[in-house]
Amino acid sequence: MPYYMYVAVNEDNKISVFTVDPESGGLTHQRDVAVSGGPFNLAISPDRNHLYCGTRETPRLTSFRIDQSNGDLTLTGEVPLDSWPVYINTDRRGRFVLSSYYPGARVMVHPVGDDGSVGGAPVVSLETATGAHAMQTDPTNSYAFVPHIAGNGPNQVWQFKFDEDTGQITPNSPAIVELEEFLGPRHFCFHPSLDVLYFSNEQGCSVSGYRLDTAAGTLALFQTITTLPAEGFAERNTCSQIQITGAGRFLYAPNRGHDSIACYTVDTGTGELASNGIVASEARPNALCLGPGDRHIYSAGQDSGQMAIFGVNPDSGSLTLSETVPLGKGPCWISIVELSG
Repeated sequence: MPYYMYVAVNEDNKISVFTVDPESGGLTHQRDVAVSGGPFNLAISPDRNHLYCGTRETPRLTSFRIDQSNGDLTLTGEVPLDSWPVYINTDRRGRFVLSSYYPGARVMVHPVGDDGSVGGAPVVSLETATGAHAMQTDPTNSYAFVPHIAGNGPNQVWQFKFDEDTGQITPNSPAIVELEEFLGPRHFCFHPSLDVLYFSNEQGCSVSGYRLDTAAGTLALFQTITTLPAEGFAERNTCSQIQITGAGRFLYAPNRGHDSIACYTVDTGTGELASNGIVASEARPNALCLGPGDRHIYSAGQDSGQMAIFGVNPDSGSLTLSETVPLGKGPCWISIVELSG
């Protein structure tokens, strides 16, 4: 079955569609889909039939139907918003679109129609704090977490209970994970087999591991490890997206400023991270995505307008640059999906 890549190219007001060669990692451009208002982030439904997009310059949430035969996108719905969504995702069943709002200081949950479209008012709009970033539910679809960066945010992770039938979210107990270090949690990913989450820390230039109490839906910090070299770099740097391989052995987090990808090995018994090198990437690598079978990883430079494609060594997790591909102005998000063809 074919693999398709969707790239939100913010300043060009488009989503670029590519086919992905799972063996070589190479990309073949198929088409550009015009999306006004500055597409900034993407999410694909669990059934792989729908794509959702959040726009930044004209705040809006839009939905598209994915053509399984050729990856084309057809607009199915849109919802105007008062503030731009810095992150969107679906819940684990694909019945709701979750979104967080950096300047809007809130989170929302929008219902998804039977046809996969968005269009109605949110079932919940809850004020949190400035700097709200990623929002995901846990594998049981019972809890949701929302990190808030530091400086322009309170340096916290908010914990919620999530009702997968109604889309309602309510504060868990405790409602907030208070962080002693100046970390600025931004994005996170779940370990595929351990009860562990990893957060990229925007201001702390690091990755933190948290243990998940699956019964209570609460997090406990157990490790923080830098994304930068031990010495020799003192300029401004922030961290963005984070990716973990399907087997849970390797983890990657990009540096915006140092313009690199920090690589880690993961202890599959404890979840502990160990540094596995730092590899130069495109300028301001805001978007990062692992490809089919975790054979390649794709890093889009928001400043360079280029996609760097790296081969992933299956034994060591080390990265080797294979090629770069032009994307356009301001690529911000990469999503890859296998379609039925």
